[in-house]
Amino acid sequence: MTERYPVLEGAEPFYFEGNNIGILVSHGFTGTTQSMRPLGVALAEEGYTVCGPRLKGHGTHYEDMEKTTYQDWIQSIEEGYQWLKERCDTIFMAGLSMGGTLTLYMAENYPELKGIALINAAIEIPTMEEVKQPQDIRFLDSIGSDIKKPDVKELAYEKTPVQSIKEILKFMEEVKANIAKVNAPALILVSDEDHVVPPDNSQLIYEKINSDDKKLVPLKNSYHVATLDNDLQLIIDEVLGFVKNRIE
Repeated sequence: MTERYPVLEGAEPFYFEGNNIGILVSHGFTGTTQSMRPLGVALAEEGYTVCGPRLKGHGTHYEDMEKTTYQDWIQSIEEGYQWLKERCDTIFMAGLSMGGTLTLYMAENYPELKGIALINAAIEIPTMEEVKQPQDIRFLDSIGSDIKKPDVKELAYEKTPVQSIKEILKFMEEVKANIAKVNAPALILVSDEDHVVPPDNSQLIYEKINSDDKKLVPLKNSYHVATLDNDLQLIIDEVLGFVKNRIE
């Protein structure tokens, strides 16, 4: 899949070379690496090697996204994982929204992952199901920038391709069907109020994964894009503590 449009400023992938502990971070559906950069930078400042891939079809134009499949998004993450594997002995992963779905997918298929951090992760979004009905609409409204903090804007598409919604629905279904394969230690962070992914997704994930080591943390002052919202410092502190406690 060749992208026709240039990468938007701020949507570039990021790589920070540090110690032999790697952390893969994934942005979400229609979003960009901008949403994960503050967390990525905070992790890198602690000495970790961090990789934040740009998912194929993201961070350019929604017409590029329309042509991608969920396998393309998986491939983007697997490429980031390989980059880390060449440099690190131990790898963790953190993801926001569909980045959380991708994190679960990786935990299902790469059991050597040392731990996962999920931020408003998605395994079922009932409001998206209506696109399965035949219709002539190619694009729906944006789902980006669900942020409580005033004057903060997410770098995300202004339209959402219907074809891409069909792809994420298939992807969530696959991940949910295999969720019992997840054994990795899990930190699950969930906003009390989220207008994109119903918060009960996180409770469901908590119950369905097979991890003995798991923790659910409420984010009381953020909406969906919590990594750009009021609870950013809490997320950073929780993820750093989670990683540190699993490598000592």
